[in-house]
Amino acid sequence: MDFDDAPRPARPGDLAAQLAKEDLDRLSVSELEERIALLTAEIERTRAKREYAVHHKASAEALFRK
Repeated sequence: MDFDDAPRPARPGDLAAQLAKEDLDRLSVSELEERIALLTAEIERTRAKREYAVHHKASAEALFRK
C-alpha cells in the first residue's frame, strides 16, 4: 500500500467520518434521497474548490517561473 492509499486518521470534528458511522436504516426513502442530494452538492462544491486551488497554484508557479 502506498502512503497516498493509507487511510487518513479521523480528525476531531471530521464530518465525513461521522457521516460514515451514521445508521442509515432509520431513514426513510425520501430522507435518503435528500441526504444523497445534499452529499452530491457537497461533492460538487469540494470539486470546484479543488479545481480553483489547482488553477491558482498553476498560475502562481507560472508567475514565478518568468
